[in-house]
Parts: sequence; C-alpha cells; structure tokens
Amino acid sequence: MLTLFYAPNTCALASHIALEEAGADYALRRIDFRAAEQTKPDYLAINPKARVPALQTPRGILTETPAILAFIAQSFPAAGLAPLGDPFAFATLQAFNAYLCATVHVAHAHRMRGYRWTDDSLAIAAMQKKVPETVGNGFAIIEREMLMGPWVMGEVYTIADPYLFTLAQWLEADGVDPNAFPRVADHRERMRERPAVRKALTEELAA
Repeated sequence: MLTLFYAPNTCALASHIALEEAGADYALRRIDFRAAEQTKPDYLAINPKARVPALQTPRGILTETPAILAFIAQSFPAAGLAPLGDPFAFATLQAFNAYLCATVHVAHAHRMRGYRWTDDSLAIAAMQKKVPETVGNGFAIIEREMLMGPWVMGEVYTIADPYLFTLAQWLEADGVDPNAFPRVADHRERMRERPAVRKALTEELAA
C-alpha cells in the first residue's frame, strides 16, 4: 500500500493523478496547510522539508515530485507511463520534469513564498511583480521547444503530462494569459477530460 501526503492546490496533484493513472493501490492523507500541519512534529517526521508531496512506500518515504513520478512509472510498468526501455527518451522525460521542478515551479513560488529567499519586503514585492514574466518565459520555452504534442512526449501519455497540467493550472493566478500558449492551453483542456484527472481533482476538492 502506498500513501500520498498532499495538500490541495499544490504540485502533489501530479503524483495523485499519476497514481490513479497507474492503477495503484494507494491512500490519501491530506496535510492542512491552513493549520500549518506541515510544520508540526508528526509530519516533519515524515518529511523534514515540511512540504508536499511525500509518498510512503513499503521501503520508506519518497519526496520531490520528479522522483515520485519516476517511482510510480517504474513500479507500474504495465501502465506505460514512461519509456522505461529507452534510456534517451526516459532522460528526455526526466529533463522536462526537472525543468518544471527547478525553474517553472520556483518562478511560481516567488508570488507567494518570497520569504524563502529574503526577509526584505521590497525584494519580496519585486519578486512578485516579476512572476508573470518569469513564469511566462518558462511556459514560452515549453510551448516552443519542449511540448511535442499532443502529449508532452508526443503521441504517448506519460508522467510528464500530469506535472505540466498541475503547473498550468496556476497560470491565471500567476498573471499569465494561457491564450498566449495555445498548445499548453490545449493540453490543459485535454487533461481535464481524462477520468483519472477528474477523479483526483474531485477527491482533493472534496476532502
């Protein structure tokens, strides 16, 4: 049994969707960010980083979305969520997910979590002001160079798709017009039609 620790409206949604797509036997454990549950000793014993997602497995805890997604794909190979037999294609997939994690998500975090980088209120305000530009630049590269279409890796749906979908859900809140990226916007709408995505969104909103 796997247990996914998550909070609504976070990148944990990508792992939630992937677990559902894989047909995994899993349970959900919501972490209440409004009550700062992620900073309490019980959760810090699970993930000392005080963030989500965290995935409890029979061998221990995994954190970081790219690692969790790769684990899901490799643990449920019959689901075909990654090109496991092609080292170059798998590395290309991992490069895409690493870009989302290290660049796009970090740019998004400057809108709400500038305190991670500075205590200067003016610097935080400057970071927030730049978010539409930095997030937009990240999605421009995805639109132009990285999204092979109709799915991230081309014709085959992979673990990169729920990750892209999750971050693309935040475009409007980040001050970015999704119409500027028609291929990303089309991908987002296509994702919303998938049963696994609908189920994951419903479960997270209902909890």
